Amino acid sequence: MTNTQSYFDPLLFAVLPYVVFFTFFLVTIQRYRTRTFTYSSLSSQFLENQRHFWSLVPFHYGILVVLAGHVVAFLFPRELLLFNSRPLRLYILEVSALIFGLLTVVGLTAAVVRRIREPKIRRVTSTSDWVLFALLLFQVASGVYVAVFHPWGSSWFAASVSPYLWSLVKLNPDFSTIAAMPLAVKLHIVNAYVVIGFMPFTRLVHVLVVPNPYLWRKPQVVRWYRRPGTMAASKG
Repeated sequence: MTNTQSYFDPLLFAVLPYVVFFTFFLVTIQRYRTRTFTYSSLSSQFLENQRHFWSLVPFHYGILVVLAGHVVAFLFPRELLLFNSRPLRLYILEVSALIFGLLTVVGLTAAVVRRIREPKIRRVTSTSDWVLFALLLFQVASGVYVAVFHPWGSSWFAASVSPYLWSLVKLNPDFSTIAAMPLAVKLHIVNAYVVIGFMPFTRLVHVLVVPNPYLWRKPQVVRWYRRPGTMAASKG
């Protein structure tokens, strides 16, 4: 270890992942068994729909594609490196990933602005919601930063990060490849662990059980209707 930052590497990349996933599974199971009704996004769509649609849809599309790319690089690193051996395919993949990353940032930023500017939405936003938004904003923004300033991420993820993640799965953590990574990459990885560990305590837990209809549903107008005479009958 040659610098102060490296002294934290064993704690952040060998200990923290197991603490996070133990907490994630323990709290998730406990919450589902004792407070099943809280497995909801607690959507504020009925309070304000137009901005909700134009913020959450870009965010969901963007984050799903970005996460899918991470999963593919984790599960099929050799195949991905082979795919990237052709420069044109590598360029297309990198540009596409950056576009969806930016789409995620735009959608999430719009969602935060909506909660700040709409009084009704702001009143139903809890402290944990703001913390979650801050963590997610840092995660997606740092991901875009890494994509721009440390390019060819699909290749170095498959070559360096994927073996590290597999070492965690095999209960034999080897973070030697991560230790040599730039600080921005390390922060991105550590914050991902923090998001996962915090997730069971927030509304984000709904993604485990409920598919999001926002991806295909158009903005809806909701009107309350009461049949004539109902109010009078109820008073009588």
